[in-house]
Amino acid sequence: MQLPVQLLDSLRNVPGFDKEGFEKVHATPEEITCIRINPAKRYQISNVDSQIPWTQFGYYLRERPSFTFDPLFHAGCYYVQEASSMFLEQVFKQLVDLSQPLKVLDLSAAPGGKSTHIQSLISAESLLVSNDVIRSRASILKDNIIKWGCENVMVTNNDPKDFETLEGYFDVIVVDAPCSGSGLFRREPGAIEEWSLNHVQLCSLRQQRIVADVWKALKKDGLLIYSTCSYSTDEDEAIVEWMLKEMPAIYCPLSIDARWRITEISNGYRFWPHKLKGEGFFISCLKKSDNDNTSPLKYPKAPAFASKKETEIIEKWAVVEGRKLVKSQERVYAWPEYLSKDFNFLLNRLRVAYSGTILGAILREKFVPDHALAMSLIKSRSINRISLTYEQAIAYLKRKDLRIENVDKGWHLVNFENHTLGWINALSSRINNYYPKELRILKD
Repeated sequence: MQLPVQLLDSLRNVPGFDKEGFEKVHATPEEITCIRINPAKRYQISNVDSQIPWTQFGYYLRERPSFTFDPLFHAGCYYVQEASSMFLEQVFKQLVDLSQPLKVLDLSAAPGGKSTHIQSLISAESLLVSNDVIRSRASILKDNIIKWGCENVMVTNNDPKDFETLEGYFDVIVVDAPCSGSGLFRREPGAIEEWSLNHVQLCSLRQQRIVADVWKALKKDGLLIYSTCSYSTDEDEAIVEWMLKEMPAIYCPLSIDARWRITEISNGYRFWPHKLKGEGFFISCLKKSDNDNTSPLKYPKAPAFASKKETEIIEKWAVVEGRKLVKSQERVYAWPEYLSKDFNFLLNRLRVAYSGTILGAILREKFVPDHALAMSLIKSRSINRISLTYEQAIAYLKRKDLRIENVDKGWHLVNFENHTLGWINALSSRINNYYPKELRILKD
């Protein structure tokens, strides 16, 4: 791997940088594979080498398995994520009161690593808005949120500037800023060809715009978490210095265990792959310190709710207690009751791709369940479940025909090792596979 000379020169005086060690680690073909488990799905992990020290949910694996052909990956039991970025957990645990209901915005959230991690940390009464400005990426984000089994998350597809109208709304805003990507050279060698000092400067200007656009949406004493996967100071320390100079912000330091080998600098933390077991990463935390001039939020009228008859139909499929059943054409969504006002408020302010849990559709007084209900934690325990072998599970995930003996007619959940994969509908002559087409395994 031929690293850009201009990058190496620019890092010469950056704390923690060691040219020889940096070049050596990039020349090493070592592949570090990490996963973060979903605590809500009680997954028993195997193939563990060691735990990632700064998170209770993350693990280094001894070897990289084929995640595509692991049914438990598709069941949302774990997320494949880089170790350094899981340090976000320390920020939330040290600087945020996780026992309180929070409103959190993950601004550049796709494909969903940080959002699913945040959702595992915050309380059930908290709201997470998981956003990505690019529509195709927001769609992937939505799929991963559904797979995780969340119900207190809203997925949106907005430009950062769109959040200006939500003045003082969020307790925490996470800006994992689009960057030049030098921290991921080991994982994505092709990124080297796209790297240049000019690209770094363009990213720096874009990062300033993003932070400036979203700043109004943070409440007084709220926390802005800024991170990149870039080594360049113009995208890291310089952005934080600009925020501290131009905005009413106070830097918030963290408590770091020396054994983690994270490099602490004046206004943030650097992760160097020649010092620790992870990729290049930068993170900094700032508290908003200006006066709170926020005007009261005006909530729109309530949306259309399911009728009593429709609710009675749905009660056989989902736990509806403590939830509002909201209709959008034939589809029915379940919103947590304590978040329904906020969901409705945001629905009228943002481009919403997903909210709560899609339960299904009611067609001619018959209920057709959605994949999101199967992946959720609110599906009824009375629904019939069928355990699949590994071969059957892979066939199901490829959306192929299933042969299962002695299946009663009607809808069933299919499980692998007690974790749900989705729905089938058994007819008199065949079994219909309802795994979503867009999620199916395409490899042989």
